[in-house]
Amino acid sequence: MLLGWRLTANGVTARLTEVEAYSGLGEDPASHAHRGVTERNRVMFGPAGRLYVYQIYGMHFCANVVCGETGRAAAVLLRAGAVVDGIDLARARRPAARRDSDLAAGPAKLMQMLGLNRAANDTSLLGDGPAVLAPPDSPAGPISAGPRVGVTSAHDVPWRFWITGDPTVSAYRRHTPRKPA
Repeated sequence: MLLGWRLTANGVTARLTEVEAYSGLGEDPASHAHRGVTERNRVMFGPAGRLYVYQIYGMHFCANVVCGETGRAAAVLLRAGAVVDGIDLARARRPAARRDSDLAAGPAKLMQMLGLNRAANDTSLLGDGPAVLAPPDSPAGPISAGPRVGVTSAHDVPWRFWITGDPTVSAYRRHTPRKPA
């Protein structure tokens, strides 16, 4: 479980407070790897310990930690974190955040606050890439699970995990299907 782990990049460290799991080929219709290997998702097929970075809405970046065995896609979306070092730099990167707990309360906000973008795609988190993942100093505390956010397929799968009661966890918005035109 990645909750409580620390992610450091570009002078800022965040303690991960919320993540969301995605399985691979044919198993999870919400996964980018559901239909097989493409140039975009190839990093999800291994090896573990690498970042899979992609762009949403043409302007925001999100990151997953690849965690499956090589050849079998699996990744964990980094949804939210609490800044534990580099707070002034984090505030400068996210000037619209009203509170420090809002600095990384969502996957795109987390990436912006860490100063990461597509250039971090397919890089190692094990010490030789632009971001480094380190184990927690202490257990994360009570963990909650619930449905995923922002996906149209398999939105009811309870593969979103967060540190219970943590103020940095992103707001849950229930999936609402589009109405036919």
